[in-house]
Formats: sequence, structure tokens, C-alpha cells
Amino acid sequence: MRAFAPGSVTAVFAPAESGDESRGASMAIEDGVVASVRAADETQILLDGEETDFEPVSGVLDELGCTARVELEHDIPIGCGFGASGAATLATALAANAEFELGRSREDLVHASHVAEVNAGTGLGDVFIQTAGGALMNDGSGRRRWEPTDAIEYVSFGGMATSETLGNPDLMARIGRVGGKTLDSLPREPSLERLTRDAWSFAREIELPTDTVRDTVADVETAGGAASMAMLGETVFAVGVEDVLPNRTTVSFSGAHLL
Repeated sequence: MRAFAPGSVTAVFAPAESGDESRGASMAIEDGVVASVRAADETQILLDGEETDFEPVSGVLDELGCTARVELEHDIPIGCGFGASGAATLATALAANAEFELGRSREDLVHASHVAEVNAGTGLGDVFIQTAGGALMNDGSGRRRWEPTDAIEYVSFGGMATSETLGNPDLMARIGRVGGKTLDSLPREPSLERLTRDAWSFAREIELPTDTVRDTVADVETAGGAASMAMLGETVFAVGVEDVLPNRTTVSFSGAHLL
């Protein structure tokens, strides 16, 4: 059985009081991850044909009580701020549920995927945007979804260790303060241009952008667009430009689904 989950770009985030979720503003994108799942005597996970230790994927299979061979295909960079681990985990959960006829609800599968991500230290809420599709914002008063049609360009120069960032109390305190302020200032359904510009102010204030990211954002702004840094990766996403960055996609409205 095969399932697809879209990648996600988080523009702004702040940890929630519970510590195992986050507030934020994100968008699902058409580029993502496909998981192919079939029964096996022991769990084996392959990424681009190579066996790998993908902790949130093995974790969700354990929670579902399955052993399986999982083959992951992706057209988003891994570990670079596109929610690839969440997409892989959610796609695996959907495919395993169908393959093994588990009868679990979508809500249960999303929750199991979220817990697996939190336990692995690879994310704090990517699966919620990946199951819903569209753009999603949660400023603490509940999730709001809308469907912007802007094209999004992006480029990635490498990853950042999500677990190290989420485990740094000083940095997380700063992210909580600045991210909360940014989310509070946004309208209910901001344009992607407004969201991206505010996200860039957020990124600079928490002091995460590298020189490469700053230079790339400046190139986009010179071309008349808006750009910011994906959380968390050395990755720039942009709106309002054409052929400035090498990759181009759109917002995915459908969310994760079986293929």
C-alpha cells in the first residue's frame, strides 16, 4: 500500500504551554513524501533504496503494532525544514492502516504520527498541517485553515538539527517570546506575502539565519518578492517572484492521502 503526505513549510512557530505541540503558521506544499508499506517479519525502512534508521517512522509502526518494510520516496530535501520526517511518518501511518486493515481513524493516525515525531525530537506539529493541507495558523486560539494560491519558490543549502534546537531551553524561550508576538500581530488569514515578511522579521530576531540565507533573501527582495527561512533548515522560501530560486511549487490543498 502507498500513501503520500505533502511537505510543509513552517514560517513562524512558538512552543505551546504543553511542551509537546506548537503554535505557528505553516503551509503544506505539493512536493512531499510517498511511503510504500508491506508486511515483513521485522521492520525495515529504506530511503532512496538505502536502509536507514528513521526513528519517527519506526516509532509510529510500533504504536500501530505493525512490522513492515517501508520504502520512502521524496521530492523534498530531508532535514532541511520541509517537514520531511512528519510527512514520512504520516504517510507510513496511512499506508500501514490500509495495508494491515487496522481500522484506525484518521484522527488516531495523525495523533500516533505526532507522538512519534515528538518522541523522536523531529517535530512539534508538522503532521497537523500535512493532514489538513492548505495554510494553517494556530495562535493559541485554535487552528485556522485557508487556501492561498500563490506560487512558492525555494532553495535549500542544508539542514539544522531540529532536536538540538528544540532541546535548547534558551533558544526555545526566545522563540516562544518572539514567535508569540509575531503570531499575535498577524491577521486571521494573512496573505502569503504578509506572512513571509513577518516570518523574516521573526527569523532575524531569533538570530537563526546564516549568511547564505540572508544573502538569498536579499536577492529575492531585490527581485521584488518576499522571502524567509523555513523552520528549521538552511532553506529559503519565497513568494512574488518567478525563476529567482531553483524550485517552484504551490500550496497543497488535499493533505495526506492514499495512492
